[in-house]
Amino acid sequence: MEKLSKSTVVLASKSPRRRELLQSIGVNVDVRPIEVEENYPQHLSAPETALFLAALKASACPAPAPGEIWLTSDTVVSVSGQILGKPADKKEALKMLRLLSGKKHEVITAVCLRSDRMQRSFYETTRVTFKRLTTAELHYYIDTYKPYDKAGAYGIQEWIGMIGIEKIKGCYYNVMGLPLNKVYTTLSEFHLPE
Repeated sequence: MEKLSKSTVVLASKSPRRRELLQSIGVNVDVRPIEVEENYPQHLSAPETALFLAALKASACPAPAPGEIWLTSDTVVSVSGQILGKPADKKEALKMLRLLSGKKHEVITAVCLRSDRMQRSFYETTRVTFKRLTTAELHYYIDTYKPYDKAGAYGIQEWIGMIGIEKIKGCYYNVMGLPLNKVYTTLSEFHLPE
């Protein structure tokens, strides 16, 4: 923990949730968003897609300074063999949430950590089961929370997660955007200047 407090995690994302999650485990966070076109080969599995996109973002980052660890990540939702990213608009969000309604799905978050001395990539999978959601519930959620920056068009920490999720198997924080246990453990293994 003391070693981590002497380093800075550079978060290459605008996500306020990821920033808050990192701060909650006691790391110094510097937000420096990197913009990339999130295109990926269509033949990849959901974990491969998340890893590919996290690595793509990492390759766009500048070289880390001593004591810096760049963190890039990507979250995808997989349901019935279909990969869901972020919805472009209300119509797409509604389509995604209808796909998830009454079903199990997987949330996969991949993370790439890179310092001036080493790089590590990993992913975590969480299985989530939604109850069958009514059309009124879906419209209320989308109109109120506008989940256009979230994979699968939902945030587990928001109203829809509270009323709609029947079961979760795996890391809750992974569904929010970062598998904190794995992030903390992997950060602790980094060789940083004393």
